[in-house]
Order: sequence, then structure tokens, then C-alpha cells
Amino acid sequence: MADELAATTEALRLDDAKAEEVEEGEIVEKPVDRPAEVKKHPLEHSWTFWFDNPNGKQKQATWGSSLRPVYTFHTVEDFWCLYNNVLQPSKLIAGADFHCFKAGIEPKWEDPKCAYGGKWTAQPPPPRSGGKAVLDTYWLHTLLAMIGEQFEEGDEICGAVVSVRRAQDKIAIWTKTASNEAAQVGDDGPIGFTGEVVAVQCG
Repeated sequence: MADELAATTEALRLDDAKAEEVEEGEIVEKPVDRPAEVKKHPLEHSWTFWFDNPNGKQKQATWGSSLRPVYTFHTVEDFWCLYNNVLQPSKLIAGADFHCFKAGIEPKWEDPKCAYGGKWTAQPPPPRSGGKAVLDTYWLHTLLAMIGEQFEEGDEICGAVVSVRRAQDKIAIWTKTASNEAAQVGDDGPIGFTGEVVAVQCG
């Protein structure tokens, strides 16, 4: 204990000596402790959010002209940062679509990765029956299952879209190959997607 006290006293004496060397009025910089850099958790794939808000009823020839990319994210942290700063589907106006697709794939059937694909659809209760609150939960669970690679045939998935409508909201998962039975989401998935995969062939 005596040795520790002596060492502490000597250290204080040295600090006092250094302090005397500082001239009056001189500004001395002190080291600033910087916060440790947050380690982010990369996702298996990069994903892009897209927003489509057509003005009025669009003709088939102009479908997708109002489709715009919002942001591409690569990590779990970036996803939550983005998700927590965009409107929930229940807050979007009727007619709007919000997409989340793998980076490099556009949410259009004309995209080469989607041209021979299909989709699985889930429908929450109608808005008049309180389905808006359920819609937000369905959408979040779909996103987490998709970007978290919870589907067995994750490589076959192109992305997902939530479509806000007055009569009936919908959430759909798009797949690359409609004929691939292994890629069918099925009604035993995270939120019970139902319906048949519909092949859409373009060109």
C-alpha cells in the first residue's frame, strides 16, 4: 500500500510540473475519447426499397412510370434505420405500392429476373374491418423473413410488395421461376401466403 501511495504521489508531482510549464492563457488540447465504431451485421443480399404512387388511373402503357427507388441497404442496422423513418403501409394513401426487392432487380415483370416468375399473395382483413393495423404487422414480418433468409428457397425470391387499396390491401412475394414448385411460399409460411403461383411471361 505504501508503494502504491508513493507512486501516486510521484505521478501527481509530475502532473504539477507539467502544469507549471504551460504559460498563462495558453490553450492545451486534451485527448478526446471517441466512441467505439458500431459493428454492423451484413445481410446475405442487398435490398432496395421502391415507392410507387401513381396519380390517378394509369394506362398499361405507362405502368411503372412513377416507380422510384428510395434507398438500398446492406446491413441489419441500415434496414431498421430506414424502416423506422418511412411511413407504415397503413399511413399510405390508397393506390400506393411499397416494394422491397433484391438490389439489381426492378419490381417490374419486364425485368429479366421476374419475366418468368410468379407471385404469392396474402390479404389482411379489409380496411373497414380493422385490417390496417394487421397490414403493418404482415408487412414487417414479410420483410424480416425475406431479408433474414427464412424462406427455404430464398435465392428464388425477387422481392415483396405491399399494395394499399380502398377495398382490399395486399402483400405479394415475387419469385423468379413460376414453374419451380420448391420455391412456392405456401400457406405454412411466416404469415400464411395463399393462392397459386401465376406465371407471367413477357416478350
